[in-house]
Amino acid sequence: MSDMLSSWSRRRAAVAAEAEQENRTAQEAALAQEQEALAEKSDEEILETLGLPDPDSLAIGDDFKAFMSKAVPEHIRKRALRKLWRSNPVLACVDGLNDYDDDYLAQSIGQDALKTTYQVGKGMLAHLLEIERQKEAGPAVAKVEVEEDTTEEVAETRAPSVDLPKDGAAVEEDPAPFTPRRMQFQFEDDVA
Repeated sequence: MSDMLSSWSRRRAAVAAEAEQENRTAQEAALAQEQEALAEKSDEEILETLGLPDPDSLAIGDDFKAFMSKAVPEHIRKRALRKLWRSNPVLACVDGLNDYDDDYLAQSIGQDALKTTYQVGKGMLAHLLEIERQKEAGPAVAKVEVEEDTTEEVAETRAPSVDLPKDGAAVEEDPAPFTPRRMQFQFEDDVA
């Protein structure tokens, strides 16, 4: 029912919005005029005019709310907030859970820059070219590289060697072919 407003209701709402906008504009103009008048004065005169204490003399239990009003110039408000943050160790302690705390550009700039073989539009091209080179060179090159990389730990994990006959031919065993097992279901209708 509220979707279907009469033209009279819409006009009343528009007049109320216009009046509210005029009030807001008048308040902003008065505030700007006050700020201009305060800009000519020193900080001590401004604090005396507004009836505020010196922000640097405030302690942990003092009230900082008075500095948050719109009449207080921005630079005095910032002084009060700095004093508040320095006076209270809970506010001064950064917990490190903020997303903006990390420097995400640190790995992309400088000597410790992150290096990768990824190329835009080509992907991991250098890695693929190295694999192709090894395939073309044949198994001899690959075998040499494997032998260079072996360590004692790798040697211990190898399978035990197979005893070969004295003539050098390998013993061929006929392993049983692997037959995958399949599930079988029987229903009462099939049994009968």
